[in-house]
Amino acid sequence: MGRTETARRTAGGDVGDEAGATTGGKGSEPGASGAEPGGKYVEPGGEFTRDQRYIATRITADGRDGWPVEPGRYRLAVSRACPWANRLIIVRRLLGLEDALSMAVAGPTHDARSWTFDLDPGGRDPVLGIERLQEAYFKRFPGYERGITVPAIVDVPTGQVVTNDYARMSLDLSTEWTAYHREGAPELYPDRLRDEIDEVNAVVFADVNNGVYRCGFAGSQKAYEAAYRRLFDRLDWLTERLSGQRYLVGDTITEADVRLFTTLVRFDPVYHGHFKCNRSKLAEMPVLWAYARDLFTTPGFGDTVDFDHIKRHYYEVHRDINPTGVVPLGPDLANWLAPHGREALGGRPFGDGTPPPPPPPAERVDPAHTPLG
Repeated sequence: MGRTETARRTAGGDVGDEAGATTGGKGSEPGASGAEPGGKYVEPGGEFTRDQRYIATRITADGRDGWPVEPGRYRLAVSRACPWANRLIIVRRLLGLEDALSMAVAGPTHDARSWTFDLDPGGRDPVLGIERLQEAYFKRFPGYERGITVPAIVDVPTGQVVTNDYARMSLDLSTEWTAYHREGAPELYPDRLRDEIDEVNAVVFADVNNGVYRCGFAGSQKAYEAAYRRLFDRLDWLTERLSGQRYLVGDTITEADVRLFTTLVRFDPVYHGHFKCNRSKLAEMPVLWAYARDLFTTPGFGDTVDFDHIKRHYYEVHRDINPTGVVPLGPDLANWLAPHGREALGGRPFGDGTPPPPPPPAERVDPAHTPLG
């Protein structure tokens, strides 16, 4: 445990998940972590600093950390509210790992102790048999004092958490679970593009994925303004990059697109107002808005997004930002399905692969929570 990122991961960005920025110890992320509704997410007078320490155990094809890839052995714990967990849901879908790696879906809110499986009958995950994700963490690390975060992978036979190192987890699904990828699975982290993907991921994480939190959890005007400018400077950079190419790296969807998408899809429902990222709405940034709609209507992306869970999480949990807990009804989601025109830039979404099939019935987003119906 502790700061054990590899050189590749450091270069690749993403050293920190919303789950990791704790405000105490035994919570989830801020955006899902660390404090119960009504708790504390903003440090008055200060700049938001993300805790970047994770359980860095890896599940690999050769089992070198003691946890070999085995179909059916592990369970991916997520919340659809969380952008970092949403990445794992998308990657799992695109690669066709549903049968090899089952998924436990926690509800959109949590208390100071943990994410809970309140969506399941009896409030208990039917495979792990637990009510709180905290139980899996404590099973391996009694009294675990860091954030109880999603996404996490749990070893079903022992009930122990294996890893919550979400940035490494999604890369490992691409590189270590290849024996169980579906036929036609895309290459999301191709070796020839890894250096460029890592470089893009690093700046997108620092300025956009984490940047919206640096705005929302800023404890002073100075800290907020610095974060705001950094965020929109990077969005302008992304606009320029995506003006002439359909995807962030190369001519197909990669890990870089997955990581940017989960922040963009939450921008207007949450970050624009709740986190004061209000220079422009996503819908007012034509290039990024078209790019996000292109991905949203690509199988494996929009069909994982639950807008109701997203809004309920942020507005109900962050009570020091939104004391009433009132969840806004908007924005209107119908425009997510408007033509985007990005096909004119060329590109092949899945490269030499194919789109994933529809999600399994048990994993489909409530039709009332998505414009996809």
